[in-house]
Amino acid sequence: MKRFLTIILLVSIFLSCQSAKKQTNPDTEQWISLFNGKDLTGWDIKFSGHELNDNYKETFFVQDSMLRISYDKYENFDDKFGHMYYKTPFSYYKLSFDYRFTGEQIPGGSHWNVRNSGVMLHSQSATSNEIGQTFPVSVELQLLGGLGEEDRTTGNICTPGTAVVMNDAINFDHCIKSNSKTYHGDQWVHVDATIMGGESMEFIINGESVLRFEKPQINGGFINENQQGKDWEHAKIIENRDDWIAKKGTILTEGYIALQAESHPIDFKNIKLLDLCGCMDKKAKNYKSYYVKDKPESCEY
Repeated sequence: MKRFLTIILLVSIFLSCQSAKKQTNPDTEQWISLFNGKDLTGWDIKFSGHELNDNYKETFFVQDSMLRISYDKYENFDDKFGHMYYKTPFSYYKLSFDYRFTGEQIPGGSHWNVRNSGVMLHSQSATSNEIGQTFPVSVELQLLGGLGEEDRTTGNICTPGTAVVMNDAINFDHCIKSNSKTYHGDQWVHVDATIMGGESMEFIINGESVLRFEKPQINGGFINENQQGKDWEHAKIIENRDDWIAKKGTILTEGYIALQAESHPIDFKNIKLLDLCGCMDKKAKNYKSYYVKDKPESCEY
């Protein structure tokens, strides 16, 4: 009996060690689920013209493990541009999610917003948005759905108050097309994005790299370089425009992730993130081989 108990103990210790070894494997990726599939915990909501966390007409809600953006309770869009921001800013990371467009655009939405939405990256915080601000200063991973016939790429970039470097030159175009395929109908589309701080960003659609650019930077708030001298609608609602203009050229190295609501229903699911910033000391317990940006203060010994 004693021998039997000894064997059981040794087996238990062995399995425990194997489990601990598996949990601390530096090559094992530790993805973070940004959306729990049950509610909006961990997210802040900001609509143009409304106070923080006023979920206007329940535009953002959860159903069947999906984060849904719906206009069922609207009669007219009425410029109610909204964004939902994850609580934590990130710098170096990989982002992964699935999206699909559904139904019809709400009356009052602009023609260019049909089957149009996006995910804002390196965004200013929800709390720093002004009351009437329509879009946060950010880099938008633009999502477009096909309209049934012509080509319409997705995984594009739009730049509300920002600019990026492409082909060794600053590109001031507000929206830049990717080389993705067109996705018609209400099919699910998978998106991956690799965000390397202020160095570069790469967008990947259904496993294919479709767009890459470098040095995302502030471009004077909502004054787009190619819109100087024009009455660009979004330039009028920024009260602290001079503050943003003073920051022009500042590289964006981190920021918030925000989901966009701009008049067409869209669903999101499987929203997760792999943080690439962490302890790079191989002697530390929480060292990970896939980290690309060192964060010494996070090391555990």
